[in-house]
Amino acid sequence: MQFSPILSNYFAKYFITYVMAIFLAIIAVIFLLDSVELLRRGVNKEGISLGLIFEMAMLKAPNIGYKTLPFAVLFGSMMVFSKIVKNKELVAVQSAGVTMWQVLVPAISVVLLLGLFWIMVINPISSALTAKFEMLENRVLRHQNNALTVSSEGLWIREKHAEGYSVLHARGISNDGETLSNVTIFLFNKQNMFSSRIDSSQVKLKPGYWNLIDAVEMSKNGVPSHNDEFKLPTQLTVGNIQDSFASPSSMSFWELPDFINILEEAGFTAVRHRLHWHSLMASPVLLCAMVLIAAAFALRSSARIGTIPRLIAALFFGFFLYFMTDLVFALGLSSRIPEILAAWTPAIVTILIGITSLLHLEDS
Repeated sequence: MQFSPILSNYFAKYFITYVMAIFLAIIAVIFLLDSVELLRRGVNKEGISLGLIFEMAMLKAPNIGYKTLPFAVLFGSMMVFSKIVKNKELVAVQSAGVTMWQVLVPAISVVLLLGLFWIMVINPISSALTAKFEMLENRVLRHQNNALTVSSEGLWIREKHAEGYSVLHARGISNDGETLSNVTIFLFNKQNMFSSRIDSSQVKLKPGYWNLIDAVEMSKNGVPSHNDEFKLPTQLTVGNIQDSFASPSSMSFWELPDFINILEEAGFTAVRHRLHWHSLMASPVLLCAMVLIAAAFALRSSARIGTIPRLIAALFFGFFLYFMTDLVFALGLSSRIPEILAAWTPAIVTILIGITSLLHLEDS
């Protein structure tokens, strides 16, 4: 029997209503918790108002929404399928010749479209809001004054010092930023007045200072002086240079490939950004896997186990999946396993578990 479009639309509307209701409820709770946490962090900071706290929490909410969407799909699907079983709707459609897999088609179609819409449309908006949140967080909560930009022209670093600030431009980078070549450094005083310029063929980052080799310093009066070695104090390390790059979540799905190429051409590792991009690609598949897992827990009309224990079991599975995903991502970030494998393994393994459970359920 061919599946009726009317029945398909009925189940699709049923499904999207429950999923979105749970998603909005989770976002509301997380928004309140984030607001409390930001308020705690900013209670002793000057110039932070309650309005700014709520603004930062709202800017952060879409990024949190992306992380909680699989849980919303899992629990929303559980509630829909449990209600279908409780109301005998599953028995009714099966008696009309509709298989269990045909019942799942509307739900899978909805989450697949939802996942694609999120990464293609919502993600660019979310990344822009996340970038603004990180800028506010660095400025008002962390009081970080360093700025770093990497482009096809090289690396730019602005760093504050006791005497003023410096602007470093390196045209060549190696060893993940530990060694720079063809470097120009501009020094400014606290009144933003130019102090001097330093040119060096090679600069190495040492603990607490930049070691400039074959450096030529040009004062503001135009008088040059040559130094075989010149030490410029810095608080930067290789680790926080890489951390200063735009975080993957602050860049849209469409921007990440070009930025990854720029990072790699500049001499930096792009594992973190590449892993995030592949995880975005895998997210629609993961949402479909959540539907299959929910169906495996809920579509048991003859089971003696009640709805609450099934929800608890689904909750346990969700947290277990979250833990395993973090573990696999950590292996990917440390380059123990390829980024593609780390990003796609949770989605592929979960969807295989869901299909196997449903096949077993159908046979029994």
